Amino acid sequence: MSKIDPAMAEKFAELLEKAGLSVEDAAEKYGVTKRTIYRWEKGEADPRAYVIKDLKAIIRAANSVAHGPEHRYDFRYIDLFAGIGGFRKAFDSINGQCVFTSEWDKSCRVTYQANYICDHPVAGDIREYTSSPEALNNIPAHDFLVGGFPCQPFSLAGVSKKNSLGRTHGFLDETQGTLFFDLAKILQHHRPAAFLLENVKNLRSHDKGRTFDIIYRTLTEELGYKVSYKIIDGRGWVPQHRERIFIAGFREDVGFTFEDFKIPDKDKSPRLGSILHKQGEMPEDGSPYLTEEGYVAEKYTLTPRLWDYLREYREKHSAKGNGFGYSVFGPNDVTRTLSARYHKDGSEILIHQDGDRPRRLTPRECARLMGFDRPDESSFIIPVSDTQAYRQFGNSVVVPAAAAIAKFMKPYINEVIRRRQEAQMRLPFDNPEMIA
Repeated sequence: MSKIDPAMAEKFAELLEKAGLSVEDAAEKYGVTKRTIYRWEKGEADPRAYVIKDLKAIIRAANSVAHGPEHRYDFRYIDLFAGIGGFRKAFDSINGQCVFTSEWDKSCRVTYQANYICDHPVAGDIREYTSSPEALNNIPAHDFLVGGFPCQPFSLAGVSKKNSLGRTHGFLDETQGTLFFDLAKILQHHRPAAFLLENVKNLRSHDKGRTFDIIYRTLTEELGYKVSYKIIDGRGWVPQHRERIFIAGFREDVGFTFEDFKIPDKDKSPRLGSILHKQGEMPEDGSPYLTEEGYVAEKYTLTPRLWDYLREYREKHSAKGNGFGYSVFGPNDVTRTLSARYHKDGSEILIHQDGDRPRRLTPRECARLMGFDRPDESSFIIPVSDTQAYRQFGNSVVVPAAAAIAKFMKPYINEVIRRRQEAQMRLPFDNPEMIA
């Protein structure tokens, strides 16, 4: 079978992604099999003309509901390592304009573009934009940078040798090979007014603190930002223990410190029952999570074999004095941290069921647990399989916590922008050469 032009297949895959449609969605929408969609993506057959036309129409319609041309945003920001857009929801909520997005995982990009209006391409590998000054120029100018960067190992090997040779070993050497290195190059090149980074709690203690020390010195000594950081538990906003470190930096000293950030009283925080499906809840159109009667679908209840395995595993480790094993929660509880491996057995958060084996959370309940949906809400679009959805939510940021941080940071962001604008207005009058 002769293959079509690879560019056509690439165009179809790009349109499908921008429209926020999964393979399953597209197959159902256009009345073809999933195999046909895969063939169109791989270039083994021509996508039908009406499909291309319809995908373009979906994208245009989505863009048309964006803020009109008269809308004035308060600042421009870029969303790096974006996942499914937890920070996007947070900084859109304080009237920021997202002008660039990067996320390497295609499945995450599908979910992202199904939920957010993007008048810019959603980039894949950020390294394609940091390979040279020319490549860095392809990232638009921005006031703010936000990203939950991956924590990769930071190697200190070779520093002593470089010292002996009189060679520099700033962040360009110490962070080489890590994605933080790419983030640092963007900060160095574009000099945004401020940034917010997020990572796992253990970043602070990784490699006996040396990893964090490199990050902190890079941001402060090498790049000149005023930095404050804090480990924040999402429990104040959602019924889940989820501790993450947030690192904020400002190009100028505007008095920002996380010590002034108020975290809601954990004793008054939501409980698990607030995000669970209610008995008799009306299922979403085409929802795979609930039966027509409004009960959680049977597939989320653990099989007898898996339930026996988890109990045996817990008993074995309990006999050894270890705390490993499953956890079962009820409506008045606060859960453990939802992880990206949740799809495997759901053991970290199992839901008690009277007279039955426990069950996993549904992806919709995960959306609520992470704050992408409010309790009893089902508006966040989940266009991917359960396995992908669990991975995506398990890797995400707690949205209400991120939104609270965004709101807290906004006056300081505005202050840096204001100072920069005043300095630019004064410049011609302060510099006789420019007046001449």
